[in-house]
Amino acid sequence: MIDSILVVCAGNICRSPMAEGILRARRPDKTVASAGLSAVIGHEADMCAIGLLQSRGIDISAHRARQLVSWQCLHADLILTMDRKQKTTIQGWLPHVRGKVFRVGEFVDIDIDDPYRKGSRAFEHALERIDVGLNAWISKMETL
Repeated sequence: MIDSILVVCAGNICRSPMAEGILRARRPDKTVASAGLSAVIGHEADMCAIGLLQSRGIDISAHRARQLVSWQCLHADLILTMDRKQKTTIQGWLPHVRGKVFRVGEFVDIDIDDPYRKGSRAFEHALERIDVGLNAWISKMETL
């Protein structure tokens, strides 16, 4: 059973906070956290990410970036990355968590490009892909 989910991206200010916010809203029965492979610790979520989720009634304004550390991976039941490279990085760093590291877009075979400093359209595109990927995961969680 999947009770705890860790969402990972590069800086933990754009994609993973959006995915974390959506998962928390849609699956309040799960423990959801996020972190970055190269986070600027304590930095707030990007204003575009905050605004997009706010328009859906999801507040991530209190989010602060966290650096990914091994204990987070060890304690999570599921680790979701934004792309293949991040997945491979975590699997190489912590081979014993290999079986619980997947991409957000794993079931629909998509990666989610980093929208950082690329404008609102890039954030909208990233959020659309996050939605597609998380919809597949949420459906799958019912059977896991």
